[in-house]
Amino acid sequence: MADAARLLVILALHLALTGLPILAAMLLAARAGLRVTPLLLAIGLAASGLVAILSFWAFYASPLLGRSFGYLVAFGSLGAVVACLGSRRIDPDLLKDLAVPLLLWALASAFVVYLGFLHGGTADPLGMSTTRFSSQLPSDNVMPSWFADWFFHHGHSGSPPPFPGDWFAGDRPPLQVGYQLAERGFGWDATGLRGQIIGVVVQQLWVLGLWALLLAAGIGRRARALTMFAVLVSGLVIVHGFYVWPKLLPAALLLAAAALLLAPGWEGLRRDWRAAALFGGLLALALLAHGASVFGLAPLAVFALAAGLPSWRWLGAAAVVGAILLVPWAAYQKYDEPPGNRLTKWMLAGVEPIDSRGTVETILDSYGEAGWGGTLENKWRNVETMTGGSPGWKRLRTAVEDAGHGDWQGTAVELRQLFFFSLLPSLGLLLLGPLAMAVAWLHGRPDGPEWRFSLLCWLAVLVGCVVWGLLMFGGPESNASIHVGSLAIPLLALSACALGLYAVLPRFAPWYVGLWALLTLALCAPTLTPPEGSAYSVTAGLLAALALVAFPLVALQGDDASARANTLAR
Repeated sequence: MADAARLLVILALHLALTGLPILAAMLLAARAGLRVTPLLLAIGLAASGLVAILSFWAFYASPLLGRSFGYLVAFGSLGAVVACLGSRRIDPDLLKDLAVPLLLWALASAFVVYLGFLHGGTADPLGMSTTRFSSQLPSDNVMPSWFADWFFHHGHSGSPPPFPGDWFAGDRPPLQVGYQLAERGFGWDATGLRGQIIGVVVQQLWVLGLWALLLAAGIGRRARALTMFAVLVSGLVIVHGFYVWPKLLPAALLLAAAALLLAPGWEGLRRDWRAAALFGGLLALALLAHGASVFGLAPLAVFALAAGLPSWRWLGAAAVVGAILLVPWAAYQKYDEPPGNRLTKWMLAGVEPIDSRGTVETILDSYGEAGWGGTLENKWRNVETMTGGSPGWKRLRTAVEDAGHGDWQGTAVELRQLFFFSLLPSLGLLLLGPLAMAVAWLHGRPDGPEWRFSLLCWLAVLVGCVVWGLLMFGGPESNASIHVGSLAIPLLALSACALGLYAVLPRFAPWYVGLWALLTLALCAPTLTPPEGSAYSVTAGLLAALALVAFPLVALQGDDASARANTLAR
């Protein structure tokens, strides 16, 4: 009970600290006359990321300046929110439209936190989370806290000590470090619990990004709620939401950029430099969260082609804003923590050890050593990794055999591994969605926003996977596992599955997604390696269940009139 109460207090504090700049930015834009909810959500996410990266640079300049900036942002945002709420220039219906996704974000954060700590582990949360929902994962989730601790105390005076494994601060983008720095002045601890909670909160920003995208696409209330719930209870969100390496955070920013492309009034927006600045900022912030966001650009190109391409001048303005955000980090990598290309060489050339070669040189060397035959074999391994292939079937057979022998823990381990690495198997029972769409297509041509947007998402996922599979070097050192790509792609795939099923079988879909939720929770809820001396917490279980039940009920409060007002008219 004490741990559950402490978690609630910490969670509420960091939801407020993270949410205040988002809410302030949205309300200020609404007060200025903007009434389109997807755009307001995109602005809120961009403002949140901007605060984080500015916090990083403020602490880099001086710890005193950084702490002062953190207090200024928090109290300044609070003042802006109070002033805007007291204004008569904001429509109360618009406030409700904004309140729903914010409350969903809070509920998603609570669900992941309490499900994660179902068996305790608050004494070593970052260590416990590496095994909570999977087999042993690397300590990448500790990196943001490791480097945030250095910059909080030392700023730019000297280089941060390398993280175990010889990972330097310049090897990983700094956005999640910035989120921790922005909120660290409001209390900290020695166990890493605050860092863990902040990590969960910022990963759950996918809720705002996906809600904005579904609203921009004109998806109705019921289908929107069903899709959000299906994504929340997926292994993707549960695992990557609690094991807090910065993977879902950049996906949220990419989804918000996609929402901008599909937003109502795009004909005017694609000629507006302010929309270009917002788009460029979202993409740059996604890259500052994780470099694998580059694999999420291909799906965005699909949405842009569907909506109508902007002008070259618009793209130039977006590029300028993106460069303003990215160039300082590139300079830091080059001059403070060189060479800063270790992760890029690992993904694109399959070379993990540190050496003095440049990125292009390493890529050419790796492909030269592989030759045509080796390269084709490596790319085929990428396809096998995405689809499950023979390794996936082997894991599935082992899981079935373990179940037959009564070894349910062995079954859970094999299934968790399969769903963690391979994109297609990770969709699980939701693959009934595209199958139902295929059957419906053979018997006619269904229509409606859910059907059309599901098809568009599948096209974006297909193009994204092709580009991702070609760019990744392949082979044992660099394959197209879910976690080394952009999580925007599996998020779109999950959404496409749920929307496709709803488009074909609207009455059956909620029951089926409910079954999917129960089976996913049955797989993920057990703690296979409980911390020593811990036990299941009834309170944590009840709070996780309460948040989970409340989530779709709140999502259904989104007004269909709002969806119609935001429907893309093309």
